[in-house]
Amino acid sequence: IRKMHSGLLARPLQLAPLYGAASPPAALPCRRTPWARPGLGVSTATLRRPCRRNPCGAAKTERPDRRGFRFAAAGQLSSSPRPQREKLQVAASASKAAVQLQNGLSLQSSQYVVPEDVRAAGFQIDADELTSIVESRDTERLTEHGQLDGIADKLATSLTDGISTREGLLGQRQEIYGVNKFAESEPRSFWEFVWDALQDTTLIILAACAFVSLTVGIATEGWPNGSHDGIGIFASIILVVSVTATSDYQQSLQFRDLDKEKRKILVQVTRDGFRQRTLIDDLLPGDVVHLAVGDQVPADGVFISGFSLLLDESSLTGESEPVDVNEDKPFLSSGTKVLDGSGQMLVTAVGMRTQWGKLMAALTEGGNDETPLQVKLSGVANIIGKIGLFFAVLTFIVLSQELIGQKYHDGLLLSWSGDDVLEILNHFAVAVTIVVVAVPEGLPLAVTLSLAYAMEKMMNDKALVRQLAACETMGSATVICSDKTGTLTSNRMTVVKACICGNTLEFNDPLSSLSSELPEVAVETLLESILTNTGGEVVIDQNGKQDIIGTPTETALLEFALSLGGNYKQKRQESKIVKVEPFNSVKKRMTVILELPGGGYRAHCKGAAEIVLAACDKFIDGSGSVVPLDKKTANLLNDTIETFSSEALRTLCLAYRGLEDGSTQEEIPLQGYTFIGIVGIKDPVRLGVRESVASCRSAGIAVKMVTGDNINTAKAIARECGILTDGGLAIEGAEFREKTPEELLELIPKMQVLARSSPLDKLALVKYLRTTSNEVVAVTGDGTNDAPALREADIGLAMGIAGTEVAKESADVVILDDNFSTIVTVAKWGRSVYVNIQKFVQFQLTVNIVALLVNFSSACFTGDAPLTAVQLLWVNMIMDTLGALALATEPPNDNLMEKAPVGRTGKFITNVMWRNILGQSLYQFTVIWYLQSQGRYVFGLEGSEADTVLNTIIFNTFVFCQVFNEVSSREMEEINVLKGMSENSIFVGVLTGTVVFQFILVQFLGDFANTTLLTQLQWLICILFGFLGMPIAAMIKLISVEPHEEHDGYGKL
Repeated sequence: IRKMHSGLLARPLQLAPLYGAASPPAALPCRRTPWARPGLGVSTATLRRPCRRNPCGAAKTERPDRRGFRFAAAGQLSSSPRPQREKLQVAASASKAAVQLQNGLSLQSSQYVVPEDVRAAGFQIDADELTSIVESRDTERLTEHGQLDGIADKLATSLTDGISTREGLLGQRQEIYGVNKFAESEPRSFWEFVWDALQDTTLIILAACAFVSLTVGIATEGWPNGSHDGIGIFASIILVVSVTATSDYQQSLQFRDLDKEKRKILVQVTRDGFRQRTLIDDLLPGDVVHLAVGDQVPADGVFISGFSLLLDESSLTGESEPVDVNEDKPFLSSGTKVLDGSGQMLVTAVGMRTQWGKLMAALTEGGNDETPLQVKLSGVANIIGKIGLFFAVLTFIVLSQELIGQKYHDGLLLSWSGDDVLEILNHFAVAVTIVVVAVPEGLPLAVTLSLAYAMEKMMNDKALVRQLAACETMGSATVICSDKTGTLTSNRMTVVKACICGNTLEFNDPLSSLSSELPEVAVETLLESILTNTGGEVVIDQNGKQDIIGTPTETALLEFALSLGGNYKQKRQESKIVKVEPFNSVKKRMTVILELPGGGYRAHCKGAAEIVLAACDKFIDGSGSVVPLDKKTANLLNDTIETFSSEALRTLCLAYRGLEDGSTQEEIPLQGYTFIGIVGIKDPVRLGVRESVASCRSAGIAVKMVTGDNINTAKAIARECGILTDGGLAIEGAEFREKTPEELLELIPKMQVLARSSPLDKLALVKYLRTTSNEVVAVTGDGTNDAPALREADIGLAMGIAGTEVAKESADVVILDDNFSTIVTVAKWGRSVYVNIQKFVQFQLTVNIVALLVNFSSACFTGDAPLTAVQLLWVNMIMDTLGALALATEPPNDNLMEKAPVGRTGKFITNVMWRNILGQSLYQFTVIWYLQSQGRYVFGLEGSEADTVLNTIIFNTFVFCQVFNEVSSREMEEINVLKGMSENSIFVGVLTGTVVFQFILVQFLGDFANTTLLTQLQWLICILFGFLGMPIAAMIKLISVEPHEEHDGYGKL
C-alpha cells in the first residue's frame, strides 16, 4: 500500500537545497501569503531587458548601493534573466526526476487509502495524491481513480456545474487543499533599511570621528562643553540615516502595493452552475476553469474538453515545441501559456503544491532594481565623488599643515595635547564631510523617488507600470504605434448594417423586422453560423439573467443573433461541434465543422470580409436558393464591403460549405464556400482621442495606426481620430511586406496607417523604426501574437481589458482602461520623470560645486573652513534626500507636451543645465567669498565671538541660497518658477521644513552646530542674499545657449 504521508513516497524530492534556499513547507493548507503570479512577477523592480530595451544600451550592473532595493525574486520566469531561467529549467528537470524516482520506489500495488481528515471533510482524495498524479503525468494512477469523472467525484465537484460555494464549503476545501498563493519573502522592516543606511562608508568614518571627538573632548574640557562637537556629528548622522531609511522604506511599501495590483488577474470559472469571473488567488481544486488563446494556466489540472488546445511549456521544461493537450494527454501545469485553441480544465493543485510553486520556492535570489538612468547617474556620482575625495585630501593637508609645521619647527612632533588632537580631528571630520557632500548620492535616489511617485500617480490614471525603466523611456518616445480596436475606439460593438441575400439592410434596433424580410432558410443558416461558429458564449448569471461572454466582436454578433430570435443553447445542443479552427491573425478567419442532426457535416467560416468572400463560389439569393456566385454579384458584394468600411464599420463575412466526412478532415477547406452575408459592426471612436492625437502631434510624437481591419475602415477611423492627415499614406500589410529597404526609407515617414497587418508586420515596422529610423518607439498590443513586437519596442503597452496575459507579461506598461488618452498621459508622466531628474541634477551639482570651492579655497587662503562637519551634513541632507523629494515629485504640466521629444541621441546634462549650474555657482561662490573677506567690516563684528558669528552668517546665507535655488530649479528655461508651486504640497512642505529646521539649528542648537544667535538684521541679510539668487537665475536664463541635440538621456553624460 502506498503510504501517502511519509518520507520520499509522500512528495517529490525537495529542490531548495539545489540553490541553497529554504525548503518549501510540506503542506500549506491555510497559508494566505501573497504569491508571485506567473508572468507578472513579484517585484516591480525586476528589469527584463536592460540592454536591448533601453536606447542607450546601458548594461545593468551589480552595484552595492545603500539606497537600492532588493526584493526576493519569487517570480516572473519568462521575463527573468537567463541565469534564473536556466535555474528554473534545471529545477524542473530535477523535479521531474524526483517524481520518477518516487514512482520507481513505490510499490506496484495500488490501493489508495484516503486520509481521515480528508474523508471527514467530504472528499475522497488528498492534495499530495493529486499533486503527484499531475506532476508525474501518471495516466495509470489517473485510471485507478476513475479517470476524470472519478477525480471530479472525489473532489466533490461537477464537471458541468463546478464547485458549490455554499457557506462553509469553500473554507473546508481551502483547509484540505490550500489556496492559490505562492509563499513570498517577508517584507523588509524599517530597521533593515536603517541598517542599510548605516553601512555607508563615509558615515561610518564620521561616526568614528564623532566618537573620538566625544572621548577627547570630555577628557580635556569635561562634560558637557567637550561633548558638543561629537554629539552634534552623531545627531546629524542619526538624522541623515532616519530620513534616508524612511524614504527607502516608504518606496518599498509603494512597490509592494503595485505588485499586489499586478496579481489581480481574473479567470473564467464555472461555480454553482454559473459562468463567472473570479480572482486567480481564489481558485481551488475542483474548480472548472475556461481557457482561451493568450491565457496562462492558473493552476495544475486535468483537461475536461476543448478544441485544438496547444500549450507553451518552455517556461517549465525549456522545450520550445508546443504541446497538444487532449483526452490522451490531459495534464496541464501552472505557469504554461495557451498558444492556440480553447478548453476547460479541472483544477487539481494550487499555490505551493503546483510544480511552478515548488520551483519558485527554490529561487529566492534578489533582483537588482536599478534602471538605466540610475546606473548612468551612479557612474556620474562616482566620478564626482572621486573629485570630492581629491579636494578633501587637499583640504585636510592645507588645514593641518600649519599645526604640523609648527610642531616640526618646535621639535614637538611626538608631543600632542588634547587640543592638538581635537584640532586635527576636526580637520579630518571636515575633510570627510566634504566627501559626504561631494558624493551626490541623491542622483540615483532622485530617479527612484521620481519613478515611485510617477508609478503611484500613473496607477490613478489607469496605467500600471510593470518595468521601472519604462517611466524613463516613455518620456523620450518619438513614435506611438497604436492598435485601433479598443484603443482608439470604445470596444463597444453593435451590428448596424448587414448585406444578406444581396439586400443591404440598415437598422438601429436589431429587433426590426429583418427576419420577416428574408427567406427562412437564409435566416436559419445565418443563425446557425453565428451561434455555432463563435468564441463567445451565452450564459445565465446568478441573477437568472442572460449574459454574453466573449470578445466585443463575438458579443455584437451573438446579440444580433439573439435579437433575430436565435436560441443559443438549443442550437448548440442540436449540432455537435467536431472541429474548431480558432481565429488567428494570419488566416484572419475562424472555422468550425458541425455534425448535423440529420446526418452529414457542415463547415462554417467567418472572418475578414474580402478574404472569406474570395473563398466563396456560391451564395444564397433573395428566394433562399443557393446559386453560383458570378463576377457581377461578387463585384457588388465587394462594393458593399468598401461602402461599409468607408463608413468606419468593421466588416465580417459569414459563409458555409457541406462536407462529406468532417471527422476525417485534417485541414478545414479554404475554398468552395457558400456566401451567407456581410455584417457591418459599429465601434465608436473614444471620446477625447482626437484631442490626444493632436496633443501627441504638438509634442512631436508621431502616431501610426496598426490594425488588422479592412483598409477602408482603418482610413475612416484614422481620419476621425486625426491620425490620417493630408499627405499621409495608408497601406496594407501585404503591400508593406513587398517593399524593398530603399522604398521603406521613403515610405515609413509618410505612412500613418498599416491595415490588414499581421503581428509580423507590426514587429517588422517596430524594428525598422528603432534601427533604421532611430526612433524611440512605443507600441500597443493585446494578443498573444503581439508579444514579439511588445518586447522589441522601447516601450511595450499592453491593454488591460482586451489584452491576454501573455501580452501583459511582455509589456512594460499595462493600460488598464485600454484608452489611447491614457497612453498620452503615460508619455506626459514619462517626460515629467525625465525633466524632474534633470532639475534635481542641476540643483545638486550647483551645491556640490559651491561647497567644494568654498571649503577648499577658504582652507587654502585663510587656513580655516567656514562650514563645519555638522553644517555640511545638514547641507548634504538638504541637497540629497530633501532636494530629491522636493524636485523629483513635481507633477507634469501642459508645457511638457508642447516641446519636441528628446529622442535617442545626445547628452543628459544639456547646455541649458550647464548654463544654469555655472551661473548660479558663480553667484553663490561670489557671495560666500565676499562675506568671508568683507563680512567683519559689513556687519561690524569685533571681539572673540566675531569668527563664530561670521561663520554662522556664512552658513545661514549658504543654506538660504540653496533654498531659493531649489525654487529656481523648478524650471530650467521658464522665468516664472512660482507657477503651480502652491499646488505641490510636497515641495512646499520640504521648503518650509528646511527653513524651520535651519532657524532651530542656528538659534537653539548652536553648541552642537557651531553656530550662535543672529540678530534680525543679520537674518534679513542672509535671506536677502539667498533671495537675490532668484532674479540672478532669471537673468541667467535669458542668456542664449546652443540648442542641445534631441536625445533620450541614455547617451554620454
